[in-house]
Amino acid sequence: MGALSSPGPGRARRWLAAARPRLPLLLRRAARIALALAVAPWLLLAVAAALTKLPPELAAPEERAVSTVLLDRHGTVLRELRAGDGARARWLPLAEAGDRIQRALLAAEDRRFAVHPGVDPIAIARALGQLAAERRVVSGASTITQQLARALVPRPRTVRGKLGEMALALRIEASLSKREILEQYLNRVAFGPGLRGVEAASRFYFDKPTADLSLAEAAALASMPRGPALYDPRRGAGPLERRRNRVLDRMLTAGLAGEAEVARARAEPIALAPKGSGLGAPHLVRAVLGGALGPGAGPEAGGSGAAPLRGRASSITLTIDRGLQREIEVLAQQTVRGLSDRDVGAAAVVVLENATGEILAYVGSHDIEDAAGLGHNDGVLALRQPGSALKPFVYELAMEQLGFTAATVLPDVELSFPTADGSYAPRNYDGRFHGPVRLRDALASSYNVPAVWTAAALGPERVLARLRELGLGSLDREPSRYGVAIALGDGEVRLLDLANAYATLARGGVYLPVRAVRALSLASPAGGAVSALAPAGGAVSDVAPAGGARVLDAARARVIVDILADDKARIASFGEGSALDLPFPVAAKTGTSKGFRDNLAVGFTPDVTVAVWVGNFDGSPMGGVSGITGAGPLFRDAMLAAARVRPPRPFDPPDPEHLAEVEVCGLSGMKPTAVCPHRRRELLPRADAAALAPCDMHEAVRVDRRNGLRAGACPDAAVEERVFERYDAELTAWARAAGRPVAPEEASPLCGPLPGGDGGPPAGARVRVAYPPDGARFILDPSVNSQQAIRLRADVPPGVRRARFVLDGRPIEVGPPFSLDWPLVAGAHRLRVEADGASAGEEIAFSVE
Repeated sequence: MGALSSPGPGRARRWLAAARPRLPLLLRRAARIALALAVAPWLLLAVAAALTKLPPELAAPEERAVSTVLLDRHGTVLRELRAGDGARARWLPLAEAGDRIQRALLAAEDRRFAVHPGVDPIAIARALGQLAAERRVVSGASTITQQLARALVPRPRTVRGKLGEMALALRIEASLSKREILEQYLNRVAFGPGLRGVEAASRFYFDKPTADLSLAEAAALASMPRGPALYDPRRGAGPLERRRNRVLDRMLTAGLAGEAEVARARAEPIALAPKGSGLGAPHLVRAVLGGALGPGAGPEAGGSGAAPLRGRASSITLTIDRGLQREIEVLAQQTVRGLSDRDVGAAAVVVLENATGEILAYVGSHDIEDAAGLGHNDGVLALRQPGSALKPFVYELAMEQLGFTAATVLPDVELSFPTADGSYAPRNYDGRFHGPVRLRDALASSYNVPAVWTAAALGPERVLARLRELGLGSLDREPSRYGVAIALGDGEVRLLDLANAYATLARGGVYLPVRAVRALSLASPAGGAVSALAPAGGAVSDVAPAGGARVLDAARARVIVDILADDKARIASFGEGSALDLPFPVAAKTGTSKGFRDNLAVGFTPDVTVAVWVGNFDGSPMGGVSGITGAGPLFRDAMLAAARVRPPRPFDPPDPEHLAEVEVCGLSGMKPTAVCPHRRRELLPRADAAALAPCDMHEAVRVDRRNGLRAGACPDAAVEERVFERYDAELTAWARAAGRPVAPEEASPLCGPLPGGDGGPPAGARVRVAYPPDGARFILDPSVNSQQAIRLRADVPPGVRRARFVLDGRPIEVGPPFSLDWPLVAGAHRLRVEADGASAGEEIAFSVE
């Protein structure tokens, strides 16, 4: 028991007395251990930093081959891209950044930046204390140098990753000055989605250089590296405004801004530049750097125009005008928003300078960041159906090769054309037929049937050859693949190529390749980059434009321009005050593809050509939007914007040596006679004007006023002379159905017989098969139980009262309207039409399978 008993009081006092000399030793040992534990991590970090390699981007900054600086035609910097880097970027020397952004960044991210060695122990201790007290992360401890290290070498968010980041930060601090670190940070850290560096963000959000930012704008940008997506003002300005105000308060507390200055900044709203500005024409930049648009010559359709410039050029001077580019970007945005309720998801615009072929503005999509709308697609280079926009070139070719003029009368009636799959019957946009129409009206009002009829008269081979001469090389299939429907855009072309074809019209028929680059500076052979803004040794070289080639006849091209600029001629289809009516002369045309999947508007003044596409990149149809209601308003706005860059002027007057303005009959387009009730002024080549024949579509006929029939031996008091219209067989059926004033065929029973007989077909009258077309194929549908039939139709001139179809040698009598429903019978068949007093047309063949 004694061995286990507690020591007495005296014994305890003796034990404590003996222990006193040992306490300082224990404390000193504990202090040394604590110091070692505190210092060891920093020593380890220092060793790790010494062993860490400086990232190559910082090891030799003079080789930033950095970047390709892109400038507009006036030398204004658009953007700067690192070789191989798709982010928007523009390197900004610290000396050019201004002091506001520097003060704001120091307050927002690292107030002790000037004194710490890359890692801030005070900030770390504060963050750990707050974590222990609050049991959540209250504030971070990353310095500006650490954030730069993270941007250069991304690491996992683990303890090991954090230690590696800190080691690299120490290594950076040991290698670069504070000013160099801050400059690297300003240019390498993300300031928004897809935005690397403060200059890119400043131009994107506020459309101004960083040095011109207000204190409020600088504080807003300084807020973004903490959460580029969270503080993106395009998703709502509330979070960014609250974060900005906290940064301003920290500037005041740190003595980096005065009270009055901060008060003004807090009161300033976050006012973003109109969306789309300051982007530096991203689609055009991509096309140029990737080689889709060559430096000296226009693109070859469907292929590259030159070797890629990405990584090879230190500076590229583009042909675009930044101000015009900015305005049209905003207009495209507004158009898509305004048509969103009609299922429109995208728009593209290109503006060309006619004299040089240079691109003045290039908007590949309304918003390259619109993932839902597939905004990364380039509508300027995408293949889309042009609709009616090809018609001017079909008619100009017919003027050259078939002798057509603007006064030539074309049929706009129900017609069918054979195809490999049967027959093709074109219809007009308004669902009606308009009978005989002069070429001017057919083109200006964009009637489909006359254009297809003209393409059939030319043949698809000749039409395609001409379109390819105009640079529409994407139409590379066999002519039979397109057929006569090529006149209605049954093929795919690029908006840029279509714009240049219209610019060829504006140049009087001379084709010039499109030009996107005015000058460039290539990287030096040693691998280092030549200074983009102050190149050494004259490294910047102008890119010479390619030569032109005449494709269209100058006089006839001028006639087409006159038609496209004729506001009155298109009233029939588009009405007065349409989107194509501008306060200055413009030659313009619209186009709408099948199923409302694409619509276009293209046109020009003497100096600029504007082409617009509206639709959906995924090919889905729009809600009944046509070229005049979809692309038309954007075309108008873009043309007005272009007019502020190139003030509009009238088209040059027609060359009197080759063209003459003459009077023609409004119905026939021929030389008017005394009985022509309507006359028009028309622009014709002089040779065609001299060869105009007298009008044969109007005739004066004596009729019995009592019944309107032809007057034979009637009393003079019962007779009057009336003017009637006369049509050939192809138009007679339409004229009768439309109620046109066609002369009566029968004599009045109240008078004697007509001199020379009871009338009848005029001399030289001819009948023909109107339907089916020669070579047509019909396929019986086995799922249909009812009788399957087609309607045989004949074109019959006035005066013919009876006709007969001769089908496989068997005659079938028919009267007006000279049609017959015939049950389909499998096999090969032959058909012709006959009528007494008229010549029979050619026999046609068709088959039923």
